[in-house]
Amino acid sequence: MLFLQIPLLAVLLAAGDNEDGKNSGPSFQEEISFKMIHSSSFYNDSWVKIRYSAWLGDLQTHGWDINSGRIIFLRPWSKGNLGKEEIKELEEFFRAFSIEMPHELHRHASEWKFKYPFEIQIRMGCELHPGGAIVDFYGFAYQGSELLHFQNNSWLPSPKGGTRAQDMCRRFNQYLVVKNVVQRILSDTCPRFLLSIPEAGKADLQREVKPEAWLSTGPNPGPGRQMLVCHVSGFHPKPIWVKWMRGEHLQQGTQQSDTLPNADGTWYLQVFLDVEATETSGLYCRVRHSSLGGQDILLY
Repeated sequence: MLFLQIPLLAVLLAAGDNEDGKNSGPSFQEEISFKMIHSSSFYNDSWVKIRYSAWLGDLQTHGWDINSGRIIFLRPWSKGNLGKEEIKELEEFFRAFSIEMPHELHRHASEWKFKYPFEIQIRMGCELHPGGAIVDFYGFAYQGSELLHFQNNSWLPSPKGGTRAQDMCRRFNQYLVVKNVVQRILSDTCPRFLLSIPEAGKADLQREVKPEAWLSTGPNPGPGRQMLVCHVSGFHPKPIWVKWMRGEHLQQGTQQSDTLPNADGTWYLQVFLDVEATETSGLYCRVRHSSLGGQDILLY
């Protein structure tokens, strides 16, 4: 039942036991999380595309090479306290999982009313809150809607999961050993990793990179109108404020894209404004970011 081992595999990627049982905590009191994101695209009953990534806050720390079946450690400190043998075992687990998990879901696709093509997403890990409280989380979703979560040593149906989620939970909860291992990893291994790794990665987590910004026009939205686009790229950390303005007034109708990662770990977004072509005079894009030291970027 390798499909049921995904929580074990996912959190082990981010976990490792300290021999003395001690941890060094992060030196900052911000909320931070470690999460593993798994997604599987089931195109039909014989073609599945699997993707893995792991993140410390907004910083990707791990990936997975589907061709070699190896964990990709994206930062010098991403291994945390994982030893060579543990890494080897994890890679063997993930390789087996990448083969067996699709078979398991194909086998129950009709029973659980999974209609091709479909997406499975799993998000799990733990969060450190200001003040020191650590909360673990696990969510299993179908087509973007959560079906299951894991709490108190059991898989539970999510409120909107319906009878499908109840059937899946009944099956998953038969595996007592797997449940106990998942609970231990979520409540013990992941928190210990989360307490130790931010200090090692502090320079990456706290680095500040100034954004670059430029303007362009987008596709014509209609007769007599113009689409203005403000591009902002290369910034870190992720939080940023970008608005179209006239004078000191925010412009209504502004639309913002998702904030997407660049290959170098910085971020990129676009902000759009649909206006009358004769009303563009005096409009400007304003960018605020922690790296700018209070000196906003203004683009006319």
